[in-house]
Amino acid sequence: MAVATAVLLSLAAAGCSKNAGGSNSSSAGSNSGSNSSAAPVALAGSVTFNQTNLAKLDAALKSALAGKDLSKVDIAMVVNVAADYWKAGQVGFLKGCSDLGISKSKCTYFAPPNGKLTEQNSELETLRSQGVTGYSLSAIDPTSAAGTIHTDVQKGIGVLAIDSPLPGTDAASLYLGTPNYTAGFQAGTAMKQVLGGKGKVAILVGSLTASNATQRIAGFEDALKGTQITVAQKVNDNLQASTATSDAETILANNPDVNGLYGVYSYDGPALAQAVTSAGKTASVHIVSDDSDAQTLKFIQSGVISGTVVQMPYQQGYTGAYILAAEKVLGKDKTMALVKPYLEKDGSTLSSGVGLVTKSDLSAYQSLESQLGIG
Repeated sequence: MAVATAVLLSLAAAGCSKNAGGSNSSSAGSNSGSNSSAAPVALAGSVTFNQTNLAKLDAALKSALAGKDLSKVDIAMVVNVAADYWKAGQVGFLKGCSDLGISKSKCTYFAPPNGKLTEQNSELETLRSQGVTGYSLSAIDPTSAAGTIHTDVQKGIGVLAIDSPLPGTDAASLYLGTPNYTAGFQAGTAMKQVLGGKGKVAILVGSLTASNATQRIAGFEDALKGTQITVAQKVNDNLQASTATSDAETILANNPDVNGLYGVYSYDGPALAQAVTSAGKTASVHIVSDDSDAQTLKFIQSGVISGTVVQMPYQQGYTGAYILAAEKVLGKDKTMALVKPYLEKDGSTLSSGVGLVTKSDLSAYQSLESQLGIG
């Protein structure tokens, strides 16, 4: 963790970003709607995150756990799809366990191979039967997960929302991840800039009900207010990259005036880039995506994707391991007392930060990934 923090701070000192972590929303919001007639501009990225606060929290949790018996800690990280995006989360989770001295056999990582709700539910049942003491969860469907979460919490199992909040469930009090509205607003601001405030865009996403998706789309649309950009379509690709590509191809074929595409889930960026390339419209259709899959970064380098809003899933895994261990050993109340000073204004979001990767700062971001072991 010290290496990760040092690398991130050195990037900030080198001037890779003017805005860190949660400050993106305020800086982006200060000029929303002011570019409605502006010419397209080159995007400037931001590749620092909420590293300072999370490093302080990790240190506080580790200090509180020092000398305590962690032998009964058995934790898991359960995500929503087997995508490259989550490999960084897995690395962070296992590193967090290692730094706490928790055996790898007591730290389970699971990604549904096909992004199916049945796969995720089956794994949660397995974890419960194996005596897991807590798990972090990026729920495919928060509504469907509510009953399972209630059962587990009643049994004393800690549940931590990551990647997407879990409103209306017994795990609603703490969310570790990107402030999704802020991330969507960042994407909308980027789209506004590359389109010069004019155009028609389509949004493609893996779920139209998951809270991370709905919050990002809300932020994206709010960033476009006051411009001459309209949202033509919102399409659910059901967590399937091939579906996202075919949907984008159909949109481009049937809507020749669409000049912007926003891909909300990690695989959407490459899927949309493939569709735009096949259609021969790389010069006329601008793509803004989320997350930093390897293919997404390649399309950033080639200029097919203008910019991608990035999270720090490594931190979701690393700090998530610390929180789950602390809840088991210290109890939820004592753990939350340590976490509380680092929460956002809503009182429940522990931000892992928001960034924007463009061609100009791609090498700095890739250097960071390499240092964290997630390249």
